[in-house]
Amino acid sequence: MAEPLLIFRGEVHCRCSAGVPGLTLSGYTSAHPETRTTLAFSAAAPAEFPATLQDALIEQLPEGSWRIKSATREWRLANVPVHLHRAAAEEFYRALPPRPVPWLKRSFWRLVLLLARHRGGFRLLRALRG
Repeated sequence: MAEPLLIFRGEVHCRCSAGVPGLTLSGYTSAHPETRTTLAFSAAAPAEFPATLQDALIEQLPEGSWRIKSATREWRLANVPVHLHRAAAEEFYRALPPRPVPWLKRSFWRLVLLLARHRGGFRLLRALRG
């Protein structure tokens, strides 16, 4: 029985190249609809692979090969390594919010920028800098 790896929802962008990875799929999945997911196969893309797919299903077959299924067609890839990537920045910064800037540092930079706006203040800053 085939084991599903990813279920893309909506449009999936496909990039085929001569090097490794040979085929890269990117889009949004049903499991993580808010995060862009990229799946890269370390094999050459099948002949005449389209630039976009709609609602693609990627599953691993019992013999280890991969099946990419779209609404209209199906492709098979040999048993090759697959690399899955999800952008984690949004989740990271949600879990670890930035610390607030201390009021002394905020006041210092506010004063420097205020002085830099005027010709006399700019000269003063240059003199203090050396």
